[in-house]
Amino acid sequence: MKDVVYEMNRKGLGMTCVVEDGNRLVGIITDGDLRRHMTDSLSIVERTAGEMMTRSPVTVDPRMFAVEALNVMERRKITAVVAVDADQRVIGVLHLHALWRTQMF
Repeated sequence: MKDVVYEMNRKGLGMTCVVEDGNRLVGIITDGDLRRHMTDSLSIVERTAGEMMTRSPVTVDPRMFAVEALNVMERRKITAVVAVDADQRVIGVLHLHALWRTQMF
């Protein structure tokens, strides 16, 4: 979990992807996940990413228009979404703030 928190801080997205061999997405861990587990009996640093992650997170197709991705984020009330290919390999992460900076909306 220390590696997870380090990655989240380093990237500044409020989340990080959990992947298996071949960069295939198996889940995400968000700031919210960490907060929700803070009250558990075990310390979060004693847990594994697999125990903490949100399985089957919201994803988008990397060919999707930015406005469509924004609509997905607004409907789901999330600030970041993972772009994956047909084999669930992570292509990237789109963050709401990055969309705002484009001033397309």
